Amino acid sequence: MTATTDAAQAELGRARLRKEDARLITGQTNWTDNISLPGMLHMAFARSPVAHAKITGVDLSAARNMPGVIAAFSGADLGAEQGSLPCAWPVTEDIVIPPHPPMAVDEVRYVGEAVAVVVARDRYAAADAAAMVDVDYEPLPPVLDMRAALAEGSPKVHEAGNKSYEWVFAAGDMDAAFAGAPVVVERTYRQQRLIPCAMEPRAVVSQWVGDQVTLWSATQIPHVVRFALSAFFGIPEQDVRVIAPDVGGGFGSKLQFTAEEVLAVLVSRRVGKPVKWTESRSEGNMTVHHGRDQWQRIRIAADADGRIRGLDVDLLADMGAYLMLVTPGIPLLGAFMYPAIYKMDAYSLKCTGVFTTKMPTDAYRGAGRPEATFAIERIMDELAVELGMEPLELRERNWIKHEEFPYTTIAGLTYDSGNYEAATARAKELFGYDELRREQAERNARGDTVRLGIGISTFTEMCGLAPSRVLGSLSYGAGGWEHASIRMLPTGKVEVVTGSSAHGQGHETAWSQIVADQLGVPFEDIRVLHGDTLVSPKGMDTYGSRSLAVGGLALVSACDKVVDKAKVIAAAMLEASPDDLEFAAGRFSVRGDPEAGATIQEIALATFAAHNLPAGVEPSLDSDATYDPDNFSFPHGTHLCATEVDTETGMVTIRSYVAVDDVGVVVNPMIVEGQVHGGIAQGIAQALYEEGVYDDDGNLVTSTLADYLVPSAADLPSYVTDRSVSPAGNRLGVKGVGEAGTIASTPAVVNAIIDAVRPFGINDITMPCTPERVWRAIQTAQDGGAA
Repeated sequence: MTATTDAAQAELGRARLRKEDARLITGQTNWTDNISLPGMLHMAFARSPVAHAKITGVDLSAARNMPGVIAAFSGADLGAEQGSLPCAWPVTEDIVIPPHPPMAVDEVRYVGEAVAVVVARDRYAAADAAAMVDVDYEPLPPVLDMRAALAEGSPKVHEAGNKSYEWVFAAGDMDAAFAGAPVVVERTYRQQRLIPCAMEPRAVVSQWVGDQVTLWSATQIPHVVRFALSAFFGIPEQDVRVIAPDVGGGFGSKLQFTAEEVLAVLVSRRVGKPVKWTESRSEGNMTVHHGRDQWQRIRIAADADGRIRGLDVDLLADMGAYLMLVTPGIPLLGAFMYPAIYKMDAYSLKCTGVFTTKMPTDAYRGAGRPEATFAIERIMDELAVELGMEPLELRERNWIKHEEFPYTTIAGLTYDSGNYEAATARAKELFGYDELRREQAERNARGDTVRLGIGISTFTEMCGLAPSRVLGSLSYGAGGWEHASIRMLPTGKVEVVTGSSAHGQGHETAWSQIVADQLGVPFEDIRVLHGDTLVSPKGMDTYGSRSLAVGGLALVSACDKVVDKAKVIAAAMLEASPDDLEFAAGRFSVRGDPEAGATIQEIALATFAAHNLPAGVEPSLDSDATYDPDNFSFPHGTHLCATEVDTETGMVTIRSYVAVDDVGVVVNPMIVEGQVHGGIAQGIAQALYEEGVYDDDGNLVTSTLADYLVPSAADLPSYVTDRSVSPAGNRLGVKGVGEAGTIASTPAVVNAIIDAVRPFGINDITMPCTPERVWRAIQTAQDGGAA
C-alpha cells in the first residue's frame, strides 16, 4: 500500500525546476577533472598515428628523461597485467571476439590506439613527454570499407578474419509474403559513422590506499566498471570503489569500460601515487567509441491496396577494430524494431558484424533503434510513391490500432499500450498538414526554385533495457533490474539511494517527485544519492532510457516496504489494528475516525526513539527493493518536418518541426521537454550535419570540432511539441523518453528533403544531406543520371 497525495498537490506531472541545476549551471560541483588529490600525477598517452601496423619497437628513453616525468610504460611493460577489455554481449555462439589489450603490444589497428603512457607531475609535462615516445611501425594495409572487408583476399584486421558474427532472425513465411506480391520495393541506405560529443570529455582519477582502490570516472556505469575491474583484472570487488561525480552528458559514449580506466588503476598502483587523465577534444574524437556506421538493404512487399505482406532486412554493421562492451549487440537492439508500428505477415533480418581498422563502434543515443526507424520510415515513403498513395494514409492502413493493444508484433515483442491515431491527429493539427500539402502542390506546379518538402516519422521504440530473462536469451552479459533504497531519517527527512547513475537527466528532481507522492513527504525534504558504489552498492546504471521505467519502479517498491513497516508502528501508536488503518497524503488514520492519525514523518521519529515499538518490530523504516520488469516500455509518437530546399544551392532549411510523443504518464513535463528537444537536435544533426570520416589511409579527418560539425542552437529550428498519453502497464504508467527525439527525427528530416526533390527523380541522398550533396543529387538528376 502506498500513499497518493490529493490531485492538487500531486508531484507527478509538475514542472519542477531541477534541484541539481543550482550547482550544475553555476559550476559549483565536482566534475572528475576538478578532483585534486595530494601527490597526484598526470597521465598522457602516445597514440598510433597509423591505422594498421606491426609494432617493432617502443623507445621510451627520451620521454623518461623529460623534465617532470616520473614513469613511462609501453604495452609490453604492462604485459599480462593489463589483460583484455571485455565484451559483454557475445551475440552468437561462434562470434569472433579478439583480444583487446588496453595498450597495444604487437599490433595497432586504428589511429589513436594507445601504445604507451607517460606519468608526470603535471598534464603539460606528460603531454610533452608523450610526444617524445619513439615507436617503430611496420605498416600493414588498412581495412576501411566493411563491404570490401568481407571479400575474399581482403587484408585482415585480425588473424581470424574480418567477420565477427552473423545473426539471423526470421518469423512468418517469407516466401509466401514476397512470392507474387503486387509491389516489392528495395532500397539500400547508409547510416554514416557518428562521433559522440558530450559536453564533458572523459576523465579518470585513480587512487590506491593499501589494497583498496578508488576510481573517479566520468562514466554512465559506475557499478559495471566496479564489476569489470574485479571480474577481469583480479581486484577483489570489496576493495574497489567507483565514483561517478556529476557527469556532463554521455549519450551512450560513457556506457563503456575503457582502456583509460583500466590503465589509470594499473599505473597508479605501479607508481604508488594517485593519477589523473582528462582527454582533449581531438583525442576524444579519435578514441571515444563511435556510433551507427551501417549499410542497410531493405525490401518490403505489399498488396496493391498498400497492406504490408513482408519485410526483409540485410545489415552490415561496422564493429571497428575491436568489440567493446556491447558493440556486437547494438545493431540487434534495432533488429526487433524494423517492423515498428506496422502489422505484417513475415519478417526476416540478417546482421553481419565486420571488423575494420577504425575506432570501435558501440552505443550512441538510441543504439540500433534510430537505424531501424530510419530504414522503415524511409521505405514506407518509397512504398507510398510506388503505390501512388498518400504516405500518412499508407501508414494508417498498416499500423496497430489503439483498440488492438496489447499487441504482439511479428518480431515477437508485446507492445502494452499506444494510440498512434491520437498522436498523429494532434501532430497534423499542430503542423497544418493539409495546408502545407496544398502549398507544396502549388509551388511544384509553379516550378519554384525553392521546393517545399514534408517528412513523416511515425515511430515506436523499445526501451527500459530489461527484463533480465529476455536479455539473457539474447546472450547479454548482465541483467536489466534496478535497485533502490529509502532511508527514513529521524527528523522525517528522506534519503533516496538509487542504482541509476545520472549524467544530466534530472534524476534528483524526478526521483524526489516520485517519492514525495508515494510517501506523502514534501519534495524539499528528499535528497537523492547516486553514482558512488560505496553509497549505492547495487545498481545497473543508466542507458537505454531505462532509468524511470526500471529505476523509478524500484523506488515505488521500496516506498511500499517503508509504508508497510510504518503501518505496524502506526497501529501501535494509535492503538488500532493495522487492518483498520488507511494511508493517504503521508498520514495514517483510523478508518471511521479521521481525527486519529499520525504522519509518516512522526512515525520516523518514534521509530528512531524506539520507546514503544511492538514486540519483535525492528527500529527501522529503511527499505530496499530490486525491480526487474516483465517487459520493455514502448514510447511512440509522430514527428512531422517541413523543409525548404533551394535547388540552386542545395541549402536545406527546416521551416517547421512538430513532435507529438507518447511517453506514458509524465513525471516532470519540463524534463520531458528538455529530453525531446535534445533528442531532436541529435537526430537533425545526423540528417544534416555530422559524419565521422576516415581518409584512404585510415586517418580520422574529422578529429576536431572544426571538421566535425556539431550544430549549435543557431543551426536548429524551434520545435512545436505536445504529448498524447497511453499509460504503460507498470505501477506508474511511465515509459522512457531520453532517446525518442533522436530515433524519430532523422527520418522525418530526410523524408522531407526527398519529398522536396522527388519531382527531379531523386529517391535518396546519403546522410548527412549537406548542401553540396543535395545540389549534386539535383544536378545529376537533371543531367539524366540516377540519384
